[in-house]
Amino acid sequence: MTGRRRNTAPPREDVLAAAMEMIAERGLEKLTMAALGREVGMSSGHLLYHFHSKDELLLETLEWSEGRLGAERGRLLMRPATARERLDAYVDLYVPDGHRDPHWTLWLEVWNRSQNADDGARERQAAIEGAWHRDLVALLAEGVSRGEFRPVDADRFATRLRALLDGFSINVAIGLQGTDREQVLGHVREFLDESLLAS
Repeated sequence: MTGRRRNTAPPREDVLAAAMEMIAERGLEKLTMAALGREVGMSSGHLLYHFHSKDELLLETLEWSEGRLGAERGRLLMRPATARERLDAYVDLYVPDGHRDPHWTLWLEVWNRSQNADDGARERQAAIEGAWHRDLVALLAEGVSRGEFRPVDADRFATRLRALLDGFSINVAIGLQGTDREQVLGHVREFLDESLLAS
């Protein structure tokens, strides 16, 4: 960014957006504190002063990205449509766009680093997962109450469905041969038809 005084920090959200853009354009391996600093007109030391560590920067970037996804998910789930149509929209939003999807690339890195994370960071990661889970449970329960879905324990079914989505999504994000996005969406639709549709 040109014209920014070096002693004026950009808004935090601008830094997180720039980090996400760098991941999308250049890959996570190119996201260094020095490179990000050059992008936003800050020194790497100044970035470290604000974020304390690269792990914290990555987690905050993931939280920022999840906030945007959460708003989109809320719009999809509130629209006037059947529970099944909204469930398909939820799945569509969940599954990566393809190999090296930037959000999933970041998600995988943050979770990999969580092996050494403190309790606070783990709680923040759990909050991300919890938001997806609560929305899915509510949608499943609504579908059951309306008779669109056969009776299931919404919480248990959501746990299993998200495990299935996570497994498929990781395969898509890393580019595992034979598991592209359209194939995955087809598998998930078939599973939902077999498991949920009321006879």
